[in-house]
Amino acid sequence: MRDAISAPDAQGRPRRVTRRFPLFTRDTARPEGGGRAAPGDAPAPARQWPVLVVLSAVALGLLLTALDVFRYGTLLIGAALLAGAALRWFLPSVGMLAVRSRFTDITTYGVLGLAIVMLSLMAQPDPILQIPFLKDTLHVTLTK
Repeated sequence: MRDAISAPDAQGRPRRVTRRFPLFTRDTARPEGGGRAAPGDAPAPARQWPVLVVLSAVALGLLLTALDVFRYGTLLIGAALLAGAALRWFLPSVGMLAVRSRFTDITTYGVLGLAIVMLSLMAQPDPILQIPFLKDTLHVTLTK
């Protein structure tokens, strides 16, 4: 099968091969790094191991949260997202973990992972991390 660029047009004439993007696209391009994370002859779970690692860690974190181990569960969820950002940065091909461009994926996974970790460290009762100006900000916001 020939690729879409060199396939004949509607009148059967061969198209001119060009590096320019077509005016109208007929398909969605795979994200940068969206190739298989293992050879094509490997079983499906082995080809998609980066996304399976992240999803398994998130599932375990949700299970811990459901079992009333809230702080450790949410810490594990945030750490899984940070690990997804690290995998996206360091590995050339991460399979279905690549959703958008590399920069956007790393930024999204990193910011969300960091936010979840910070919120889990500040969760009541007995917060591990205390940021002094947040209490004053909340007090000023609610009293006016």
